[in-house]
Amino acid sequence: MTKLLLIDDDKELSSMLGEYLAAEGFVIDHAYNGREGVDKALSNQYDALILDVMMPELDGFEVLRRIRTESAVPVIMLTAKGDDVDRIVGLEIGADDYLPKPFNPRELLARLRAILRRAQSVQQPQQDQTLAIGSLEIAPASRSALVSGNPLDLTSTEFNLLHVLVKQAGQIVSKENLSEHGLGRSLEKYDRSIDMHMSNLRKKLAQKDIGEMIITVRGQGYQLSDGAGT
Repeated sequence: MTKLLLIDDDKELSSMLGEYLAAEGFVIDHAYNGREGVDKALSNQYDALILDVMMPELDGFEVLRRIRTESAVPVIMLTAKGDDVDRIVGLEIGADDYLPKPFNPRELLARLRAILRRAQSVQQPQQDQTLAIGSLEIAPASRSALVSGNPLDLTSTEFNLLHVLVKQAGQIVSKENLSEHGLGRSLEKYDRSIDMHMSNLRKKLAQKDIGEMIITVRGQGYQLSDGAGT
């Protein structure tokens, strides 16, 4: 059974959403404030988190920061409608996706399933082998990445996107392709999710001295240099 944690101080909305998702086959747990959310997220095994931004005492951003110090569990953030800053900040911190309130529960369900599908996809035998580009190695079966033998700490979505780039190293990969295969959904108009995830990936690669591996091809997409790190 797929287990979800809903972190939202709006108990009525959380209850309604929990009932809807439970009817779709998910096991639901609730946290009604940020501190409780962090404690539960880090002390239990969840397949994904749904996290509201606007909460008293400990807001969703701080909750996500604390969770990301120890866990790469997929996270969908619920942001204020039309507030691009909230979305950008959430993605910078490590959210996998976002949805503005108010939202259609069916859209949340679709995005949730897309993220879970990417995070839990069963790898085929031929995909189990390690893929290496210069000093970068990724193992699709274990969803792990190494740089010069040292672990690269990635969120689920960051790993998905890096996997897509590694498989097409040296080729330009469009944002549409990255969204379909990395986020599990079609690219939306004015959606900056891919750009923010790529920015996060670059920062993490830069910490390993290979930050120039990901090249932006203006107007076309992104490219992983097949000669970097050699």
